[in-house]
Amino acid sequence: MAAGEDSNAGRLIAIELDDASILRRNDDIERERKVAMYDLLEANSFIPCRSAARGAHGPYRLALSVREGRLTMAVSDERGGALETVVLGLASFQRTIRDYFAICESYYRAIAQGGAAGVETVDMARRAIHDEAADRLVTRLDGKIALDHATARRLFTLISVLHIR
Repeated sequence: MAAGEDSNAGRLIAIELDDASILRRNDDIERERKVAMYDLLEANSFIPCRSAARGAHGPYRLALSVREGRLTMAVSDERGGALETVVLGLASFQRTIRDYFAICESYYRAIAQGGAAGVETVDMARRAIHDEAADRLVTRLDGKIALDHATARRLFTLISVLHIR
């Protein structure tokens, strides 16, 4: 890193989820949310394209909410000054979100039953769904927000938490 370069440029330092968007909470969903939030803040790559083109370089804050089937991603600067808002329709994610939480429920049941082979099989399926959703999210955000695959995976988890019915 060059002298004077900000190590937080191009990354998120805070994420806020709209509690009103979270329709159902249980221990498993809450665990998924906490892990995704922690992992996302520890390591991420996040660049809002329009803001970067205007000279913003981060770090960024992100507020996520879901209203009427649309994800709102409100991006602000380090001090909370609004930079841009990206709205993304979630219709193409509905089935994936349902499948993701169904497989998560199977995963937690398999853990509770103690079958290592069952846990491994379900976890592989869970990862596959997660990866597919992350790839779709990267594609849907292309030209709006640049993010890496790992960041997209964690964001998908948070979007799912907000969107699950």
